[in-house]
Amino acid sequence: MEVQQFHYDNKIVKNFLYATMLWGVVGMLVGLLLAFMFLFPNLTDGISWLSFGRLRPLHTNAVIFAFVGNAIFAGVYYSSQRLLKARMFSDALSKINFWGWQLIIVGAAITLPLGYTTSKEYAELEWPFDIAIALIWVVFGWNLIGTILKRRQRHLYVAIWFYIATFVTVAVLHIFNSLEIPVSAMKSYSVYAGVQDALVQWWYGHNAVAFFLTTPFLGLMYYFVPKAANRPVYSYRLSIVHFWSLIFIYIWAGPHHLLYTALPEWAQNLGVAFSVMLLMPSWGGMINGLLTLRGAWDKVRTDPVLKFMVVAITGYGMATFEGPMLSLKNVNAIGHFTDWIIAHVHVGALAWNGFLTFGMIYYLVPKLFKTKLYSVGLANLHFWIGTLGIIMYALPMYVAGFTQASMWKQFNPDGTLTYGNFLETVTEIIPMYWMRAIGGTLFIVGMLILVYNIIVTIKNGSKVSDELAEAPALQNVSKRRTANEGWHTWLERKPVQLTILATIAILIGGIVQIVPTIMVKSNIPTISSVQPYTPLELEGRDIYIREGCVGCHSQMIRPFRSEVERYGEYSKAGEYVYDHPFLWGSKRTGPDLHRVGGKYSDNWHLNHMYDPQSTSSGSIMPAYQWLVRNELDKSQTEAKMKAMVSLGVPYTDEDIANAQKAMLDQGTQIEKNLYSDPDFAETYEADKTAGGANFVEMRNREIVAIIAYLQRLGTDIKVNNLETAQN
Repeated sequence: MEVQQFHYDNKIVKNFLYATMLWGVVGMLVGLLLAFMFLFPNLTDGISWLSFGRLRPLHTNAVIFAFVGNAIFAGVYYSSQRLLKARMFSDALSKINFWGWQLIIVGAAITLPLGYTTSKEYAELEWPFDIAIALIWVVFGWNLIGTILKRRQRHLYVAIWFYIATFVTVAVLHIFNSLEIPVSAMKSYSVYAGVQDALVQWWYGHNAVAFFLTTPFLGLMYYFVPKAANRPVYSYRLSIVHFWSLIFIYIWAGPHHLLYTALPEWAQNLGVAFSVMLLMPSWGGMINGLLTLRGAWDKVRTDPVLKFMVVAITGYGMATFEGPMLSLKNVNAIGHFTDWIIAHVHVGALAWNGFLTFGMIYYLVPKLFKTKLYSVGLANLHFWIGTLGIIMYALPMYVAGFTQASMWKQFNPDGTLTYGNFLETVTEIIPMYWMRAIGGTLFIVGMLILVYNIIVTIKNGSKVSDELAEAPALQNVSKRRTANEGWHTWLERKPVQLTILATIAILIGGIVQIVPTIMVKSNIPTISSVQPYTPLELEGRDIYIREGCVGCHSQMIRPFRSEVERYGEYSKAGEYVYDHPFLWGSKRTGPDLHRVGGKYSDNWHLNHMYDPQSTSSGSIMPAYQWLVRNELDKSQTEAKMKAMVSLGVPYTDEDIANAQKAMLDQGTQIEKNLYSDPDFAETYEADKTAGGANFVEMRNREIVAIIAYLQRLGTDIKVNNLETAQN
């Protein structure tokens, strides 16, 4: 049998590991800053690009796509070469993958703080970046599949199955969720509206967690845990059941993020049913990972790599138990919109993704640099500080979530809300926010210990960019099953068939849920009184999106007595037909705004934006003073309206032609309303005098546009005379 010599490409793995550590520190530091902004809301007072609403998507994108994303690429590039006994298909594609991904991350780090965002959870980047992500992802898949096709190993190991499913599914999710109409170089509108946009977004959002934060890490688990423990995977059969059931069931579960909303009931129930079923394959994978360590527990006690991996797998088990539990309607009614969800997400992010990444780094770096880890003691210190950080982060957030849910739902004997003021629930959980900030600090300290330990390890090692390896050439693979060959064993040497079957498995759920919601109009009853936003309201909505208000405020009143009493009539599907994108939100740090229109005066809104504590004592909302100073950019209004027309919003040619006049008229009326406050009139006149030739009339400032939008919210329907027309 011919034995061939070749070289593994270690340089690309090292580059991705360096990027993982760099972006991990950056993403976590931004997260820590956000945690302290709950305690000191004016910490970055007056600096628009450091406001909470703009930094939050930067934090989530940096941690998910920069930290975790680079860790995925590092682990996949290292393990794939060794599992397939081949160098990566193309060094050029590897480099394009690396540098292209880093450029996208840098672009995100610049544009998100500047307010260029679509507002869609985990998909906030604007359309040029969406195209770039798709292209770089295709480069990654091309490189992976090319390597599979030139492999020297007959069968595809279980980790490779997960990598294939990851590539295919993330591509499908990203492309369909990112369909949008560009207005300018950095502005677009989702092609979906309201309920449909919500379903597609959470089909993507939930499965971004599934197929970006879970399936590739399961592949890494199946490779690195056996390697680090020097033990075979516990059960080959369980890995088969785990893989196919997981990728088929996971894709159906997205609607559990939208329970009790305006989403059709049948779609909600499908999400619940498949979410409950998801517990079985998820725990099957956890059990397979943990039982792989049978006979290696003595090594676990001394080896920090295995310690990190055990806690990671345990965190995966906890998060995947909690997910199905939160999908039960009675539990979701308590947890949704509260800090319980923040705790749930971070158990997965910090323990499962974070600790498995740390364990992988501690395992890989000594091997890549042909040396020993500089300090096992520091690695153990990192483990304990990190574990304590996770506990101190998660437990207070669970307490905060239960506290919020309890206070929101309590009634007095006379039927009034016990805590009618939303701020009472905010001030009650401030101590838990302090604990979260301390836990986050500990986790980052652990990360910095890792960085120091790895830097010294690298300095003590030797540089080996191309590692010599040898393996027998792969003989001609028969297309037919042999007499004693199982069906799946045959499939494991047929990558094309495996990829096709995996694609079919993940497409079924999406098609069944999304196509009827988009194509069958009766799923979204229309309301005749609901009209498109005026030009000024449309501009105000875009400012609302730019400032990330959706990160703290929901626009979805669920049909609960407590919510109807607090906010007003529950939300109807037909109210959102012109919302591109939807803005239902996923967390209530502040109250729901769907019925805020007309609740407060224009002056109240101006003062609330300029100095939130002046209108709401104890508020943790930061000031948005630049909205009062900035001139409203009206140069793209007509282009925005034309884009909306192409999406089905019924603006007429006359509406578009008269947009500037309509904005001026509505803005002038709001300016007059503001003059009703003597304090405003005095301040405004002083502002006019100080501004001189550079003075901008209040009617032409951003604050007026956002006031117009907020005053519109929830006013399209009259609750006692709701006219619906089934189309």
